[in-house]
Amino acid sequence: MSDKITLVVLAAGMGSRFGGLKQMEPLGPNGETLLDYSVYDAYHAGFSKVVFVIRDFFADEFKEKIGKRVEAFMEVEYVFQDVNIEVPGVDITEREKPWGTNHAVLVCKEAVNEPFAVINSDDYYGKDGFKKVADFLKTEVSPQRYALIGYILKNTLSDSGTVNRGVCETDSADNLVAVEEVLKIKRQDDGKVIRQDKGTELDEDAIVSMNFWGFDPTYFDHLEKGFHEFVRKNKDNPTAEYYIPVLIDEMINEGEITLSVIPSHDNWYGVTYVEDADRVRAAFSKMHETGVYPETLEV
Repeated sequence: MSDKITLVVLAAGMGSRFGGLKQMEPLGPNGETLLDYSVYDAYHAGFSKVVFVIRDFFADEFKEKIGKRVEAFMEVEYVFQDVNIEVPGVDITEREKPWGTNHAVLVCKEAVNEPFAVINSDDYYGKDGFKKVADFLKTEVSPQRYALIGYILKNTLSDSGTVNRGVCETDSADNLVAVEEVLKIKRQDDGKVIRQDKGTELDEDAIVSMNFWGFDPTYFDHLEKGFHEFVRKNKDNPTAEYYIPVLIDEMINEGEITLSVIPSHDNWYGVTYVEDADRVRAAFSKMHETGVYPETLEV
């Protein structure tokens, strides 16, 4: 097993519903971003390196506002997720958006050679998840075994609008069987959690994916093959995206891996909508006041 573990941060999103770059929005009492908390928690859990997946046009601003602080205590690399790519022998229709989360992970292939975790830059995951994934990556991960940090659905809802969540089905050993992408989830005034696209009620205690994964570096080999196949099939579809759960589902069904779903009971915070920002700021202020975090996040 490896003592060196890396955090891959998917930070190339444009925040269309939020109306700006969420990954650089100041939300903590000292101007901290969601990403500042994630990197701080990862460092204290045992991660020594972080790879930021970003877009070239905001690279300078990102390095100035985020990267410089992180470089003071962790090894940092930056990789770019480009919109238009090249796949041998494929003539691809020009696009306006990148190819999704699996594409974002794939661009890290040359920068990551050790067990690694993947997170979104615009989600707050809490300390517990980073401790659990770090322990998994140091003691259990293998080419045949990956992990997902799962969250309780009721801890991941927004008061400002609907959210999309991957609802997990597990077996008796807490291994993932399937992830169902459920759209437009919201808590109603009567307290019920409803998927508005179908009008059906959901179990508020269901385990959901927040895109917090633990991988062996052999994942890149499966990913590159799968991504090229996906691009060939969707070369003329300018909106097609290759998501991590799609490949994971295929690998599980083909018996190539098992994937442990490790539950965290921490609250998720995010700014899906601009109206979420004040609630998140209040939550972080309270966490600093109660000692969950020190006065500043200096390491």
